[in-house]
Amino acid sequence: MGSVTKIPLVLVDRLQRPVRDLRISVTDRCNFRCTYCMPKEIFGRDYQFLSRDLLLTFEEITRLARIFVDRGVRKIRLTGGEPLLRKGITELIAMLAEIPGVEDLTLTTNGSLLARKAEALAAAGLDRVTVSLDSLDDEVFMAMNDVGFPVARVLEGIEAAAAAGLTPVKVNMVVKRGVNDGSIEDMAEHFRGSGHILRFIEYMDVGNTNGWRLDDVVPAKEIVERIDAVFPIEPVEANYVGEVAQRWRYKDGAGEIGVIASVTQAFCATCTRARLSAEGSLYTCLFATRGTDLRALLRSGASDEEIGETIDAVWASRADRYSEIRSSNTVGLPKVEMSYIGG
Repeated sequence: MGSVTKIPLVLVDRLQRPVRDLRISVTDRCNFRCTYCMPKEIFGRDYQFLSRDLLLTFEEITRLARIFVDRGVRKIRLTGGEPLLRKGITELIAMLAEIPGVEDLTLTTNGSLLARKAEALAAAGLDRVTVSLDSLDDEVFMAMNDVGFPVARVLEGIEAAAAAGLTPVKVNMVVKRGVNDGSIEDMAEHFRGSGHILRFIEYMDVGNTNGWRLDDVVPAKEIVERIDAVFPIEPVEANYVGEVAQRWRYKDGAGEIGVIASVTQAFCATCTRARLSAEGSLYTCLFATRGTDLRALLRSGASDEEIGETIDAVWASRADRYSEIRSSNTVGLPKVEMSYIGG
């Protein structure tokens, strides 16, 4: 008798959104203290990060990833904290790259360790990287990362990633009014024609520690208008349903940019992302207030089927649309920190 072809489940939530993207935080640690993510006042030298035994092992992460792929996940992104701080990260990448059905294996990094790790990441099977860079001005950038890390070393990491074939490299800039919004045009000019894709991200109210205010948000509309005034651009169709960045291309053919407008133009209706924290909790929204402990199932001997049933139940009951309903009703919610479940 021939082998039976396994048909992936069609898993959708209460708003008929499928699960297609899995973001896996591999560590809650970071060597930056970006003011919009891990402010030093909270995440100081006495802050207690997760001990190694609380983190999911690579085998546990891979097992969960396979279960998610069986339910429709096609893209896996490794995040943190800073994922390149996780010892042996290339081993995990190699394990994930072998899972049938994974079409896009990516990683988001601050770029600090990328120059010396890019080749090994590519060799292990990583497809692409996204690098966070909030300004080309050293003074501005070092103030934002709050550890005095220079722009030049991040740029070295970006070029090393491109040379290793981790392309297209995407560069994320979180824009905060009065802090780095003066760098918008300079960033656009620098990355035009580079082959890299610059993406501008509205400053978000993730977690409870970054002191977010609506007045600090530079709307996507303003960003687009400012760039268009210097380098004319035109809209481009999304690559796929659920893509979070609005795409724009330069009319002179010098590449494209993206704008992620999660505050002013919410995209909850097409969100296909599940998030797994470093200690194995499943979250169905970046702005979630609580997660579902999958590590306990893994370590209590639960079968793949039992774990899958838990995931099915969580996703099937999902009705998250925080950004669409952001208002006085969402103020003060005890949201999980971005450094815990990735951006």
